[in-house]
Amino acid sequence: MLINLRGVRESSTVFVFPTYGFIIGIIILIIAGIISTLTGRQPIIPSASLRFSFDAGALFVILRAFASGCSSMTGVEAISNGVTAFKPPEVENARKTTFLMALILGIMFGGISFLVLHYHLLPQTNQTMLSQLASKIFGHGWMYYYIQITTMLILYLAANTSFNGLPPLLALLARDNYVPRYLAARGERLVYSGGIVLLSIVSALFIYAFRGNTEHLIALYALGVFISFTISQSGMVIHWNREKGANWHIRAIINAIGAITTAIIVVIIAITKFIYGAWLVVVFIPSLIIVYKKIYKHYNDIREQLRLPKDHYGKAKDLPIGKNYVIMPISGVNRVVEKTLLYARMISPDSNITALYISINREDIEEIQKKWEQWNPGIELKIIYSPFRTILRPLANYIAHMRSRIGPNDFITVLIPEFEPKKLWHRLLHNQTGLYLRAYFHFKYDVVISVVPFKLKK
Repeated sequence: MLINLRGVRESSTVFVFPTYGFIIGIIILIIAGIISTLTGRQPIIPSASLRFSFDAGALFVILRAFASGCSSMTGVEAISNGVTAFKPPEVENARKTTFLMALILGIMFGGISFLVLHYHLLPQTNQTMLSQLASKIFGHGWMYYYIQITTMLILYLAANTSFNGLPPLLALLARDNYVPRYLAARGERLVYSGGIVLLSIVSALFIYAFRGNTEHLIALYALGVFISFTISQSGMVIHWNREKGANWHIRAIINAIGAITTAIIVVIIAITKFIYGAWLVVVFIPSLIIVYKKIYKHYNDIREQLRLPKDHYGKAKDLPIGKNYVIMPISGVNRVVEKTLLYARMISPDSNITALYISINREDIEEIQKKWEQWNPGIELKIIYSPFRTILRPLANYIAHMRSRIGPNDFITVLIPEFEPKKLWHRLLHNQTGLYLRAYFHFKYDVVISVVPFKLKK
């Protein structure tokens, strides 16, 4: 996450060396394996002769193996999602990169598959197939450990594909109002910081929930990817049918074949990997679509409510000006209240300012009245007795009562006197009444909430 937050250029510099190192190592492995095969230097143990019966169980195993193999195709979508990250001409460079990646992937996948079948290697619980193949060809020399180390690094960095593809995709959705708009904002390094941080948090939660089991996580990932492949290929068929440009029939047929192929893969993965986590995607994606629609509706509702009526244009000077009624909740007579009163007089006349004291003890009422008369600020003091020892409800009732008596263009401003301790830990020694008042009235009442701070010096 931290490397990606530094920007694309910085992260690509870090990731390029393990990537090239892995590709070079695998190419050397394939070439050495083919040479050993052609020269006969590696003895091949013949596979055991087993009776094979094709039944439903065998079909399920074959389909599951096919689903696992399809997972190796995931990641190619990152280039199309990140076209804007390429240097000009972006589309041409992205097309060349996609072709080279497909070529490299085909060579590596085909070469490794050929050698695994040729040497009759079988899966083992304590050793990967690639490790067995490297051991068979190179022994346990330095080249074997080179393959192991670069494989470890490439698997570690494989997660970076999502960091390159998902944040820009979220930014596109944010511009269309389907996800929170802050995901479209770029950070100081010109990367989508919000998407990167969100992806990091969600990834950590998935790793924890699945106990780091890569088999289940890959099944979860592959199903979602091939669903998106199917949708995008189907969308391209519709696109070519609408545009009807040069050779559109051929392009539509190619995309249709791709859509059918990926749709079949989706069904196979959903069936064979259902109990390993694929069920979560089946439930999660429809739920996510519902959330997207809710967010889109929310932004549309906001736009409709905030839109300025056409008849208001050119008449801003003629709008009626209301009054501002100020309420000051106080806990006593002190310098914080004095400073708050000075500010209140700047925004409203004395006749519209009310100091409100909510008493939870009847004994305190007489004392606060006496101090107020001695201070004599020239504004009204309202005292409300709260037998249930709560402050929020009596204050809310008073605001509601005032709202019913004032005009529709009038404002109610609640000024909260609050002293600021010099040290952070001093806050733990005091109640947080001001914080509670701000949170309560901000979300529930149509009033202006302001805090007048008084900085303590010691």
